[in-house]
Amino acid sequence: MDIRHTHSGRRRAATVLQLVLTVALTVPAAASAERIKDIASVAGVRSNPLIGYGLVVGLDGSGDQTSQAPFTVQTLRNMLQQLGVTIPPDVNPQLKNVAAVSVQAELPPFAKPGQAIDVTVSSIGNSTSLRGGALLMTPLRGADGEVYAIAQGNLVVSGLGASGRDGSRIVVNVPSTGRIPSGALVERLVVNAFAQRPTLTLNLNAPDFTSASRVTARINESFGAQLASTVDAVSVEVLAPADTTQRVAFLSSLENLDVAPGEAPARVIVNSRTGTVVIGSHVRVMPAAVTHGSMVVTITEDLLVSQPPPFADGPGAQTVVVPDSSITVEQPEGRMFLLGRGVTLHDIVQAVNAVGAAPADLVAILEALKQAGALQAELIVI
Repeated sequence: MDIRHTHSGRRRAATVLQLVLTVALTVPAAASAERIKDIASVAGVRSNPLIGYGLVVGLDGSGDQTSQAPFTVQTLRNMLQQLGVTIPPDVNPQLKNVAAVSVQAELPPFAKPGQAIDVTVSSIGNSTSLRGGALLMTPLRGADGEVYAIAQGNLVVSGLGASGRDGSRIVVNVPSTGRIPSGALVERLVVNAFAQRPTLTLNLNAPDFTSASRVTARINESFGAQLASTVDAVSVEVLAPADTTQRVAFLSSLENLDVAPGEAPARVIVNSRTGTVVIGSHVRVMPAAVTHGSMVVTITEDLLVSQPPPFADGPGAQTVVVPDSSITVEQPEGRMFLLGRGVTLHDIVQAVNAVGAAPADLVAILEALKQAGALQAELIVI
């Protein structure tokens, strides 16, 4: 090995690292801009969901009813058998303090064996509350079926339930779900290709060609080299140092660069269930005239008593009840407003408020403008 070559390589690595840190400290923050780390993520650096099935014991009579949840007894039999305890086949335990549960967790990126992660425990059977229970050792598996963590511990349940002998019951929050902070230990390392490829891929949270182009230009401008290239509206590939220490420092500097993302397209979002309407700032309306009115029909039913003349006799001499109906129609004077060319969001809101339109009426007005070709925006109904 050539010692001079080794020292030269170390000096170059130190120079690259110093350049990266200098760029990070000298790049000014752009006005009304976002950091790259807030609008994009590094491909491959993500969490992985884990799931498991286990038992919660120590409940105060709020466990599963074995007649309706036989799998709880079956699970308990299997667990005790593995521990050397055999329950006779003709014995059916009547448990009240045991509940079958599902255990969920998120395995963070770069998690190492021995690290602790939080878990969420939810009742599977008909247990009414997990308060005061403890989760027995439960393996957590990934999508590939391998065990990546082991969960166990005492539950923290925020929900509360109480019931009376007459059947009345009150529940606060959800007592059938709880959490165990740091309740699982990582047992297996997830292989990550972060340091194996010559490039890093940044994926934008919101696909946009303008944002992708600006991210590429910002990176190349900041580091003084053509390190970044745009792949599509989502991905930007960046050449990164091969050394892991330099790569981490490079990515730290890169994700703190400020970029002005592209503005969202003109959209009008309508929630048909709640009547909520959100209008984007770039929504424009072509010249159009809009009128808004309503008609109120009132029907009143009265009952009148019809009595026969004095001293009348015969089949028709009876007191009867005669219905009397009255119908009135009220139609307020319709008001019409004119929308000029290219009016803004402020103009639209003012015009709609001027005619006193309710949220449902506003939806109808927007749909009519879209059908007439006057609404220069995408109308989305959810």
